Amino acid sequence: MNEFSYPRQLRLLTGGDFKQVFSRASIKVSEKHLLILACPNELDHPRIGFVFSKKNIRFAVHRNRVRRIIRESYRLNQHSLPNVDIVILSRKGLGDLDNEEIQSLISRSWTRLIKRSKTKLKTTSHK
Repeated sequence: MNEFSYPRQLRLLTGGDFKQVFSRASIKVSEKHLLILACPNELDHPRIGFVFSKKNIRFAVHRNRVRRIIRESYRLNQHSLPNVDIVILSRKGLGDLDNEEIQSLISRSWTRLIKRSKTKLKTTSHK
């Protein structure tokens, strides 16, 4: 696998994958415009999936643009992220942000996810 590629194994593909994250989400990162849910996986890499509704981001071009920006950020940061399954949910107003605002929002969110996963994974390994 290329060092910074985005193959199928780095994505949540089935409904069961998403359902597992929703039911077992032990890590949550909440921002005004998005919510990240994550749960540890048994793989040696993180996986990501998106839930962007028409209600929160009305136009498909905006949903696709946001998804592209976040996917690119994920691709570049995948090696620093913990081994978790990640679902990113949009909230109202995410599609109205410009590209730089979305990039800074997701960068901040990755940092918070890494920090929270270290504390969560540390506490679960001591039990």
